[in-house]
Amino acid sequence: MKPLDLQVNGYAGTDFNRDDLSAEALHHACLALREDGCDQILATFITDEMAALERRMSTLVKLRAADPLAQSVIAGIHIEGPFINPEKGYVGAHPAHCVRPANLEDAKRLLGAAGGLTKIITLAPEKDDRFQVTEFLANEGITVSAGHCNPSLETLHAAADHGLKMFTHVGNGCPMLMHRHDNIIHRALSLRDKLWLCFIPDGVHIDFFALRNYLRVAGLKKTIFVTDAISAARLGPGKFTLAGWDIVIGEDLVARSPDGSHFVGSTVTVPRILDNGMRELGLSTEDLQLLLETNPRAAIGLA
Repeated sequence: MKPLDLQVNGYAGTDFNRDDLSAEALHHACLALREDGCDQILATFITDEMAALERRMSTLVKLRAADPLAQSVIAGIHIEGPFINPEKGYVGAHPAHCVRPANLEDAKRLLGAAGGLTKIITLAPEKDDRFQVTEFLANEGITVSAGHCNPSLETLHAAADHGLKMFTHVGNGCPMLMHRHDNIIHRALSLRDKLWLCFIPDGVHIDFFALRNYLRVAGLKKTIFVTDAISAARLGPGKFTLAGWDIVIGEDLVARSPDGSHFVGSTVTVPRILDNGMRELGLSTEDLQLLLETNPRAAIGLA
């Protein structure tokens, strides 16, 4: 099995979302990922000021080009934000003051900074006027994913008609309290035939019993498992950072904000996903290969 993780913010002490990323740190993260059985990743950058996003992506692109291992491991870039919903709950751990509506000028700036490596952009469909950015990105061959969003069912269907292909970490990036039926989780699941649905199978972002229900509804044909790993993945309990956030990792290995109010990424790894998949979700090796390798590659055109 050669897993492709579509959402990795950092790993083994290396944070992709910082200004002082070094060649040594990038190489270390790639080596650790391979040691843990992850064949390839999309380096993921979350919402920040535009200049910071451009600077950080440009740095990774430059460092990757000089390191054969990094070129092999980093299959591309996933840009998660800044075109998301700034409302509390939906914005998650993203800095709300840096969130902005989707617009073509900024989208082109982000693509330029990513040096042709952009594979996925996560945005809020309801913040993309007339779905112009979604359509533009889809025409550029980029997988457009809904996430940290709250579009109506009608808006979600319309976005899919304009090129939306995926939903980022279903069940997360939304408030704890929502309408019991008409909520973003059910809306996403209802588009299971149109969208790739991504889940974080760590038992924390979604309780395993709930994830089992979601998988029964969604099926495995268009479902993907991701880690949403941060720099603390693989390191155990302690204090870490993600794009300026102070993060506390408890004995339960859960990444939380200092006040404990919400999760900040994940520390789950591919080996733990494999174990969780078989032990907690009742999945076979063939199922897990579909969720970790076959489907992710198909979703970004690497099949």
